[in-house]
This record gives sequence, C-alpha cells and structure tokens, in this order.
Amino acid sequence: MPTSALPSNRFERRRAETRQALVRAARQILAETGDTSASIQAIAERADVGFGSFYNHFESKTELFEAAVVDALEEFGAAFDERLAGIDDPAELVAAGFRLSARMADSHPEVMQVLRRRGLAHIHSENGLAGRALRDLQIGIASGRFTRLDPAVALSALGGTLLSLVELRFARPEVDGDEAAANLAEMVLRMLGVPADEAHEVARRPLPDLA
Repeated sequence: MPTSALPSNRFERRRAETRQALVRAARQILAETGDTSASIQAIAERADVGFGSFYNHFESKTELFEAAVVDALEEFGAAFDERLAGIDDPAELVAAGFRLSARMADSHPEVMQVLRRRGLAHIHSENGLAGRALRDLQIGIASGRFTRLDPAVALSALGGTLLSLVELRFARPEVDGDEAAANLAEMVLRMLGVPADEAHEVARRPLPDLA
C-alpha cells in the first residue's frame, strides 16, 4: 500500500498510522465483497482502532471508502512506474499496462479486486493508472505513434478494455491470463493505429517481473 513518510512527531505519527489502518480495513472490505454497508464500528474493529478515532479522520463512510479506492489505485499506478521506468515507446507502455494488470490479479489481488469493483468510476481520474495512461496516449498521438484521436475517448476505450480483462482474470481463472492480455493489448494497439505486425510484436515483448 502506498504510504508517505510518517511524521516525526509522535502524536502526528500515531494519527497517520490510525488513518492508514482505517484505509487498509476499507480496502480489505472492498476487495472481499465490495459491500460498503459495514458499520463504522465493524470497520474500526477490523482496523483495530477505537470507534471515536474514525471521525478524527473521515466525516463519513463514503469519504473513507473513496480514500481506500484512491489508495489502491495509487498503488496500482506506482507498480507500473517502478517496473516500466526507462520505456519510452508509448505503444510498449500501453501493451505492458495490459499485460502487467493481468499478472497483478495474482501478485496484487486486493488492489485488483478494488479496481474490478470500483475502477469504472475512476477511468478518467487523475489517480492510479488513468492519469499515466492519458499522458502516454497524448505523447503517442503528438509523436504520430498513434492515430490522431481524442485522448479522452481513447482513454475510455483503453480503460473499459482493461477493466474487462481484470474481470476475465477473476471470473474465468482457467483462461491463460498472459495470452488473453497480449491479445487484448495487440487489439488495442491496432485500434490506436499501430500496424498489425508491429502491434503483434510489441504486445509480446519481455516484461519485468512483478514482486
């Protein structure tokens, strides 16, 4: 889970730790069931914090669960920043995003379950992978690597396809995730204007390992 450096002041450090515990508990609930009707008492017990601590950090459960989604999406995006650093080709970045997402269903199941259940509402968010994908699309369009498209429309297509892939990984675990992701990545690259033979090759380049 992404966390900023904890403050050195003991009171502020404990306050930050309590907030992180509440967010972590909300993430677990979203990943397990997606049910946000859990009581604040149940959330606090799962977080192992006092009931009264909740309102020191959040005004409502809605605010907490939204913070939990943002936290998971940022972890999702940070995983790509770490593993795809040094790749300059927008087409390769798009393809790698699909393929790493398929693998993260196994390596980061909590994050991906949150994405599965709440990702649609965040396709155009600045958080997580969406902002990074929009940046890569804009670079690819400006450089001529991709067909000149409305970046927001292209992002909608990419985001919807990615969420469908994540759903496939959980709903049909017997399907070869790597092959499905490579095929979808190839289709998306062709949609973006990459020639068919090149799209096939780019979508199957070696990937970095996921910890």
